[in-house]
Amino acid sequence: MVFSSTTFLFVFLPMVLLGHTLLRTTTGRNVFLLITSLLFYAWGEGPFVLVMLAAIFINHFAAIQIARAPDAHTRKRSLIYTIVCSLGMLVVFKYANFIVDNLNIVLQTLSIKPLYLMPVHLPIGISFFIFQSVSYVLDVYRGDTEVQRKISRTALYVALFPQLIAGPIVRYTDVAAQMQDRTIRRDAFAAGVQRFIIGLAKKILLADPLGYVADQLFGAPAGALGADAAWLGVVCYAFQIYFDFSAYSDMAIGLGRMLGFQFLENFNYPYIAASVREFWRRWHISLSTWFRDYLYIPLGGSRITARRTYFNLLIVFFLCGLWHGASWNFAAWGLLHGLFLALERAGLDRWIQRLPVVLRHAYTLFVVLIGWVLFRAEDGAHAWQYLQAMAGWNAAPTYYATFYFDPETLLTLLAATVFCTPLYPVLERRLSGQGVWVEALRLLFLLGLFAFSVSTLVNSTYNPFIYFRF
Repeated sequence: MVFSSTTFLFVFLPMVLLGHTLLRTTTGRNVFLLITSLLFYAWGEGPFVLVMLAAIFINHFAAIQIARAPDAHTRKRSLIYTIVCSLGMLVVFKYANFIVDNLNIVLQTLSIKPLYLMPVHLPIGISFFIFQSVSYVLDVYRGDTEVQRKISRTALYVALFPQLIAGPIVRYTDVAAQMQDRTIRRDAFAAGVQRFIIGLAKKILLADPLGYVADQLFGAPAGALGADAAWLGVVCYAFQIYFDFSAYSDMAIGLGRMLGFQFLENFNYPYIAASVREFWRRWHISLSTWFRDYLYIPLGGSRITARRTYFNLLIVFFLCGLWHGASWNFAAWGLLHGLFLALERAGLDRWIQRLPVVLRHAYTLFVVLIGWVLFRAEDGAHAWQYLQAMAGWNAAPTYYATFYFDPETLLTLLAATVFCTPLYPVLERRLSGQGVWVEALRLLFLLGLFAFSVSTLVNSTYNPFIYFRF
């Protein structure tokens, strides 16, 4: 079940909000949210909800064992076992086929009979709930949070439906107090509704139509693309993945506020960044901070030699790429970003800072767009052919941007360009408190936006969600 579906909007969400409001105690609300969150996940994944429950049980009791351990050696051993079990589930469900396929390439060169493994189902959101579970145990081990002895609260922390499928990856310390005691304030609820509507509109009105154009161009023969068509395809995809994923984060944060939870921001207008380093401070913040705190800093971070720091960046972003998907394309995407982060740390950043701000933005967007080609392409060969098309190396192209550049696409691109900058929140802040008529107009705007989004959703057959496969 996705947030941008009529079932969620008009059946599941009203039921949850009504039940949560009628219950008066935090304990009752927690139990209700846990049950509905499990139903939410089981709606699409059926018996694979057991995978999530296994992750909850393993990490809950491991955290208790770590807290009770009599010495540092026992605590460390329990932590290692837990991480191996948790990441082992991720490897089995997400990377088993990838590992076997690559192993078979080696076996073929050695004239050894290849292995056979049936396609393994990838449970939705497994990367998110595994990372969230592991972060809880690591925080208990490091003394950053108190252990939770009620398994119902640990389960709610992991399974809470707003952030279950695609994040943001929530730290236990950020919601522990809210699970113990929270109140629903009218202003917070209203802000949550507004945030949800904005997210829904970004998904339906911006991400989906531009994603449709991107799918057509990335689905066309790369060797027949004109340079203009190739650039249009990757620009549309860049907007699609941003507005698709940031919209889901907006809706998750909005839903959290309606239920009394305060989730941290996950995006901060990454396309206005003037360096790759700044881009990663603004893009998928919960994931980048997870890798920073639980992998990059334990590897030594930037406190060691420069050469080792560059190596750490490459390792972290190689794994970040593989976290997104079991494909060498994702690994190459991660390595590209890791390489430019290392180059900027090595001195490229000082040179970039001397450039006019427009050129700094152009450099960042160029690197990001090249990376999105690797991210979106079917395989390495497709990515290389697509990059050749962007460079204008196709001798006789038959696909041009004009074939896809209708007025609706142009208008959507213009709107996407505006809304990937902080112009709207700046305007909203300036109009805030300007009188009852301004507030009435803002309310009418939101209601109209919601109605338009729903009508578009009902009449559309194209409603993908990119991050489901991660």
